[in-house]
Amino acid sequence: MTARQVEQCPPPATADSLPCRASWQRLTEVFPDLRIHCATPRTGPGWTTAAALAADPAALDAMIAFDERLGLDLYGTAARPDVTAGFSLHRYAWPAALAFTLPWFLERRVPVLPVERLAISRSTGELTVRPTAFHCLPDDPAAHRPDALVVPDRPALDAALRAALAGHLAPVLDAFRPRVRRGPHTLWALATDDVVDGLWYLATLLGEEPRAVAELTALLPGGASSAPFVGAPGFRGEGGSRTRTRAGCCLFYTVRPAEICLSCPRNK
Repeated sequence: MTARQVEQCPPPATADSLPCRASWQRLTEVFPDLRIHCATPRTGPGWTTAAALAADPAALDAMIAFDERLGLDLYGTAARPDVTAGFSLHRYAWPAALAFTLPWFLERRVPVLPVERLAISRSTGELTVRPTAFHCLPDDPAAHRPDALVVPDRPALDAALRAALAGHLAPVLDAFRPRVRRGPHTLWALATDDVVDGLWYLATLLGEEPRAVAELTALLPGGASSAPFVGAPGFRGEGGSRTRTRAGCCLFYTVRPAEICLSCPRNK
């Protein structure tokens, strides 16, 4: 991706550089398979915006078709169309959620990313994002910026993260719903799992798993406090033996019946 292809973000030297950029750079350092660029959302071959997924059936068809081909390569067999659509939704929601949760975790900043401000390239493992604003705490060095939405304390910042995530994911979940053939509760359970599992995995790579477990548990306590997200993270164990039971089932067992996921609720 060249400088002519994307609008590059300013360097992360001061509080006046683009908020959240340092977190996205850190992501690439520890997990190079996923790269988040501070840029005007890309369009064109191989790229789609979340807005297109939400509003353009052709864009949704193209992403699901990508996962149909990927499934044949990975598993040697075709999954049911609804299962493939569910895999495709998961492979969008997991990286998209990290664009929000990692800055919250590392910088105490929550970007505001409407669907038209995020684009994804599934073939290259890249996102381009351009927040409209960001939530932060009063002592944040960037709190003076005109795009800063200052909240009074951590509970308010956590609420801002839940709202920002829900605002971004809701139209995408609605678009996928007829293809996945599952109800809103089940789709929000999938989204909950992707929010939790993505940050949990990255925090493990960063050597900060215990803190991530504690903060995710506080972020999503379950019940009305977590809505529209479903349930609580439900971590169990410690260190390398820590696990959780997912809020929803990804239906991978329909492709590989002998390989039910360790965290699948069907294992209860």
